[in-house]
Amino acid sequence: MPLNSHATFTVESAVELAVVERSGFVESRHIGSALLIAGDGSVVTELGDVTTPIYARSTLKPLQALAAMQAGVPLRGAQAAIACGSHVGSLDHMDVVAGMLKAAGVTEEQLQCPAAWPEDETARNWLVRSERGKTKLAFNCSGKHAAFLWACTENGWDTHSYLEPNHPLQQRIRSVIEEYSGESIAHLGIDGCGAPVAAVSLTGLARAFSKLAKAPGDKNSNARAATITTSMLDYPWAVQGKGECNTIVMDDLGILAKIGAEGVLVMATPTGASVAIKVLDGNIRATTLVGLTLLAAAGAVDIPEVASVLDKVVTPVLGGGRPVGKIRLGHAVSALLD
Repeated sequence: MPLNSHATFTVESAVELAVVERSGFVESRHIGSALLIAGDGSVVTELGDVTTPIYARSTLKPLQALAAMQAGVPLRGAQAAIACGSHVGSLDHMDVVAGMLKAAGVTEEQLQCPAAWPEDETARNWLVRSERGKTKLAFNCSGKHAAFLWACTENGWDTHSYLEPNHPLQQRIRSVIEEYSGESIAHLGIDGCGAPVAAVSLTGLARAFSKLAKAPGDKNSNARAATITTSMLDYPWAVQGKGECNTIVMDDLGILAKIGAEGVLVMATPTGASVAIKVLDGNIRATTLVGLTLLAAAGAVDIPEVASVLDKVVTPVLGGGRPVGKIRLGHAVSALLD
């Protein structure tokens, strides 16, 4: 099936989620869709088109990690968190991934994600000084790929073709995504790291994270799903990095948070209230602001705590090194606070 045979929702079926204001002038507008569901799955807030599929990108990593665990990979703690993560490639991140590879009996060269420079400055400087150059361990998806390889060695599956859609692991991943999202995968493409990426709706994505977030408190839930959630919350630095948006949200608010490329974000509280967002221009800078506002407006998180987090994660608009504007909510979102 050609990759261009499907498309996500259009501007006409979306809303203005946020704007960027500089010196009193709105210079950019972020158009997209967002959905908030309650723990029982009922829709609390629906903005724009939430049923047309989107590529969920890295927000699928917790489900991919869950499939690897169901295939026998004994992920725990920081290993489980980094398998779900889009990390910045710090020295600690690379150490965790290296440990996973050692436990799996494989080498860095067998990872099929690209080699990269770390986003983390300390790690990058170390790689430059040591003349090691780019490394696959620093790629933001290396934890996920290490979990994939580990699943292969646990089951005697081929380690060379683990990214092929017909590989036993990828088939298991598709089943988990469909089970947790409650819908069939609309389209399958290739993610930035080379792994298959599924297209599901914002509704399905919110539903999946709601189930994950509730797992630790639900005796009837999948124990491995509970491990995924508790590991992300206990080791949030492994999911993204110290000082990064997802890490701060999980550290300060105790709710799941996972970004995906091209403007995707999902967050979910322990009671299962879950928000899923897709910004059509692919920029993630307003997603945490929008997501936490939707949760706060519905009473799912405390407004004072949200305000404190937003002060840390919303990047100011600068001119000459000083604030001259801000990213603020679009009318469709700000109206929810009235």
